Order: sequence, then C-alpha cells, then structure tokens
Amino acid sequence: MFDSAQELLAKIRLGEDSSLELKEVRFAGGRVAAPSRNDLADELAALANSRGGLCVLGVDDKTREVVGIPVEHLEAVESLVREVCNDSIRPAIAPHIEKFQLPMASGETVPVLKVDVPRSLFVHLSPGGYFLRIGSSKRLMQPDYLARLFQQRSQARIVRFDEQSVPNAVLGDLSVALWQRFAPRQAAVEAPEVVLHKLGLACKDEDGTWRPSVSGVLLATEDPRQFLPNAFIQAVAYRGETSTPSPGGSAYQLDAEDITGPLDRQVEGALRFVRRNMRVEARKYIGRQDVPQYDLAAVFEALVNAVAHRDYSIYGSKIRLRMYSDRLELYSPGALANTMTVESLILRQSARNEVLTSLLARCPVSERAGLETDRSAMMDKRGEGVRIVLDRTEALAGKPAEYRMIDGEELLLVIPAASAMTAPERGK
Repeated sequence: MFDSAQELLAKIRLGEDSSLELKEVRFAGGRVAAPSRNDLADELAALANSRGGLCVLGVDDKTREVVGIPVEHLEAVESLVREVCNDSIRPAIAPHIEKFQLPMASGETVPVLKVDVPRSLFVHLSPGGYFLRIGSSKRLMQPDYLARLFQQRSQARIVRFDEQSVPNAVLGDLSVALWQRFAPRQAAVEAPEVVLHKLGLACKDEDGTWRPSVSGVLLATEDPRQFLPNAFIQAVAYRGETSTPSPGGSAYQLDAEDITGPLDRQVEGALRFVRRNMRVEARKYIGRQDVPQYDLAAVFEALVNAVAHRDYSIYGSKIRLRMYSDRLELYSPGALANTMTVESLILRQSARNEVLTSLLARCPVSERAGLETDRSAMMDKRGEGVRIVLDRTEALAGKPAEYRMIDGEELLLVIPAASAMTAPERGK
C-alpha cells in the first residue's frame, strides 16, 4: 500500500482516515516517550479489526508535516513496534514494517517508519479494549458489534473458517503444482481463480479482490506459517515417561522438530518422526516377531484427523506430538465440533473444516510416508479413522488408546506403547 514515497506523501497530505494513522515520535533521554505503548497498540489493533491500513511514525498528525525519526533512534522505534504487536495485542499481529525516506517542508529528507497492518482473520484485544477504526479515529466496539464481528471472523462459523480469505495473501502465493493436484482435467480451460474458487482454495474478500482461502494456504503453500503462524506440528521425543529432566541426568530430549509444509506433508513428516523415534523389540514365537511400539496405520489416522479437524482460528495453538517411553500423546486445538462428545467420536461424523476434509479425501498418500496401506487418499470420508486408531492400538499394545478433552478447548489422544512383554502374541 502506497509503495512509493510520492504516493505515501500524497496520502499523508490528505490527512488521517479509516486506513491511515499518523504519529509523531518524541524522545526523552534516548527513550521513546511518545507514542505510548498502549496508545500505539490500540491504534494498530483497531486497524487490524477493521479493513487494515497504514500507521506512519514520524509525521505530526495535526499539521500533517513530516518530522522524521532520528537515524540513531530508528532501530529503537522499530523494536518498539514489534514488541507492541507481539506483547500488547492479543492475539498478536504481524504487520509489514518498512523504513521510508520522506521530504520535510524544508526539503530535507528524513526517515519515517511505515507500518502496514492487514485486515485480520481474528478479533484483537489491545490494552484499552476491542477497538474499531472509524474515519480518522478509533472507537471502542459496542457489545453487539463485537459479538457480530466474532461471529463473522471465527466463532459462529457463519462462513466456516477454512473458507475465509486470508487478508495478507495473494493468489501468487499459492503453488501451482500444489493446487493443480486437486483440479480436474477439464478445469484447464477455465481461469485459475475460477478453478481455485470451485475447489475452495480461493475466494473474494470484502473489496472484491481474489485471495487464497485458509484452506488454500494450508494445502497449497510451501509454508503455511507465513500467513497462519500456528499451522504446524510441534514434535518432541523424550527419553523417559515425563518431560521433566532428572537432576544430573542425561539429555531428556531425544529428538525435536517443527514439522511444516502443506498439511499432507505435515502428516508424512510427523509419521516419519514417530517411526525414527519408536523402539522395535523382538521376541521368539514360532520364529522371530518384531513388535513396534506403535501401529503406524493408527498413528497415520490420528495425524490426519488432527490436521483435518483442529480449530485453526485459535491463534497461537499448534498441534503437539509428544513421544515418551511408554506412550504417544497428540494434542489438537479446539473443542469438538457441534454436539459431539469424546464418547461419541467412534459413532459420529462432524467436520469443522468441510473444504479441508473434502480436499484431503482427494490428496494421495505419498510413498514418502512409508505407510503400508491400501488407502489411495489421505482421508477416508467414511468416518472410520477413530475406530482404526482404537482397534489397531489395542490389537498391538493390548490396551486401548484414549481420547480426552482438556479444559473443553483441546482434544488429547493418548496411544499406549506396545512392548514384547505386553503385546498379544500373533496367532493367539
């Protein structure tokens, strides 16, 4: 937005409006005295809660005159902006911060800081409350408007979250190779945005601009974290039965990895993580029998369900995979969809993310997963995944896997590890 100095200066001369906030920066003893952290946080959050916009630091908002920021203080001001965005706004925002040179009234060119805040997928709380940008000022949202905004952006799913447009993404961010794997052959004669829209990978935003949807970012970008920072699997393997290191003991973590990429690759990467960190024991029973700690087909189903059904609107929460010496734990953010309960998981189907589940049902299982299965696609829409997890785990480990809800906001799956001593003998 306003990428040249001339465009930006022309915008500044018109004064503040719904998409432009101007701030003079003052210092006291080398410290930023104004704007205050809370004031800056409120202004930036208001822009994110509205349609986005610019905050230009180094311009007097009353006179619209460029006053600049001393070069020696430029880094300190930029650090202040980053800290405010990360620490004073919940959930955090990630604006594009750019240093610019603009002319003062005297003709001298001075530095300013341009903070480009995109419209957000989330509703942001700042120190003063929930703000909205109206004209040249911010306004506290009234309860009815705030409830409606929560509805629109995440909570009530009037438009499902996975179908919403991602404000700071463009269609060029989607990998052609990744999205074309879902496109039917006859779609080659249609415009790319039409095909992407039919697939649910793109939609128009409030301004009529084509943008990737949340599903498009999750399945057709090389690293979804650019736009959805929580869209990855955090995997850790521990030496013992807890994540607490023993005093003076050996390293308690055996392996750790943040698994990224399109969702299908995340599943494959997490499966490889489990394979390389699980033990395989041997025992004699009419010949040698190898007993792995986990049935990889069960782990695969659990991982697919986690990436397909988690709540991506919960900012800052990621899927967590934890391996211990006696069990595997998989945490998936979000309450169960609709009226489902832990007890009814094996009996019912309910998809939070309709587009994601439909596309994962068409996404082939890659040989990279190393999974011995007759499944041709990542997801089986018959709803048998939970039953496979429970049945295959009990068949291998001799005891069942267990699903639990944590504080009503996170689904935990615990898969017990099998051993040569406890696993049922084959043929019996």
